[in-house]
Amino acid sequence: MYRFSYAEIIEDSSRDCRLREYELFDRAINLMKGANGKPSQSQEMLEAIIFVQRLWTFLIKDLGHPDNGLPDQLKGQLISIGLWVMRETDRVLRGEHNNLDALIDINGIIQEGLK
Repeated sequence: MYRFSYAEIIEDSSRDCRLREYELFDRAINLMKGANGKPSQSQEMLEAIIFVQRLWTFLIKDLGHPDNGLPDQLKGQLISIGLWVMRETDRVLRGEHNNLDALIDINGIIQEGLK
C-alpha cells in the first residue's frame, strides 16, 4: 500500500492546478490568435474576448482571496495585469481596435510563468 505525505499531495495538487491554468491560457491565446485582426463584433473575436475576460475574472477573484498563498507583491502585480487585460478587452469590444498582439504577448508571458 502506498503512503503519501501531506506535502506530496499538496505539491501534486498545486502542479495539477498550474497545468489546468496553463491549458486555459493556451486556449485563450489560440482563440485570440484566430480572432486577431477580425472585426470587433465577429464571432471569433467575441468568443476570444469573452473567454479571456472570464479567465481573468476568475484569476483576479482567486488572487484576491485571503487563502491565496502567493506573495502579496506577486498577487498585486498579477491583479494589475488582469485589470489591464480587462480594460484592453473592453476597448476591443467597443470597436476601438481589433489588434490582439499585446494581449497575446502578455497572456503568453503569464502562461510561460506557469511552467
